[in-house]
Order: sequence, then structure tokens, then C-alpha cells
Amino acid sequence: MTNVRSIKSLYLYHNWPAWYQFLTATFCHANWNHLSSNLFFLYIFGKLVEEEEGSFALWLSYILTGIGANLVSWLILPRNAVSVGASGAVFGLFAISVLVKMSWDWRKILEVLILGQFVIERVMEAAQASTAISGTFRGGNSMQGVNHIAHLSGALVGVVLVWLLSRVPSQHPEGEVSTLERKKGRIQ
Repeated sequence: MTNVRSIKSLYLYHNWPAWYQFLTATFCHANWNHLSSNLFFLYIFGKLVEEEEGSFALWLSYILTGIGANLVSWLILPRNAVSVGASGAVFGLFAISVLVKMSWDWRKILEVLILGQFVIERVMEAAQASTAISGTFRGGNSMQGVNHIAHLSGALVGVVLVWLLSRVPSQHPEGEVSTLERKKGRIQ
């Protein structure tokens, strides 16, 4: 049986966070609904990022957007807040998947618009539902609400990550071209 106190030590407590909690909180969830909704969207957007950029880029993107979302949440939210969940990283992967798929092909634009609208609505519904059902964290205090700061900052970190990586020339084996290289127009 897992010791719940040990798991709760991985949550991001804003009043006095340990350095590792900025990462570990992205792997912890308030309840089953919270976990399953994040896993569903992680599967969708993770798969898109992995198909376009590879598995290493997927993991790196998840970690950087998750840490970035938690860092911004810690800076902005009150000190009595507790952050937990992968939603910031999921929103980051959503932004990355949209940006690497973007092109002026009308089918791609339509795909992004439809997928984007669907995803934003579903992620927000799932986050609100998991908040309503969630139990207590510490001392009987229930979760106060959805961390929209983490959602927005995770997406923003994803945008910044794509922008930064689009500025870095990459070396590929002969014949291989990444999506970002094609987007930069360096290789046709």
C-alpha cells in the first residue's frame, strides 16, 4: 500500500516548495478523474508532438512546460495554494502540437481550429469536474479551484519553446528534415 503522505510530499506547496516539487507535481493528481482527463489529452497531444518531433522532444517538452507552468503558478498564486497535475504540461503540448502542425494549407488550418476549440472546451470541463470531485490535500482544506495560471503559462512556455527551437539550426542525417526546419523554409 502506498503511503499517501509520501505522495503528498511531491505536490507543489506554494508556501515553502522544495526544488523538486516543480517537476514532481506534474506527475501527481487530485483524483482518478483528474488523472484520466490529463492522460487522455496527454495521449492526443503527446502523440502529435512525438509524430512531428520525436520521443525525446516530447519528454523534454512535457518537462519544460510542466516546470514552467508550476514556476509561474508559484510566482503568481497565493502562498497557501497547492499545485498538482499535468494540465500545465498538457496545455504546453497542445500549443506545441498546434504550432508544429501549422501551415497555410487550408486543411491544416481547419484541423487546428476544430481541434483547438474542442480541446480547450474539454480540458476546461475536465479540470472543473475534477476540482468539484477532488478530496482534501492537507488539514481538511479542499482544492480551491482550477489553476488557470498553470494552463495559460504552460501554453505560453510551449509557444516560447517552439519559437526558441525554430531559431536553432539543427543537424540531421542526410535526407532527414524536422518539421521546424521545413517551417523555417531552410529546406524545401
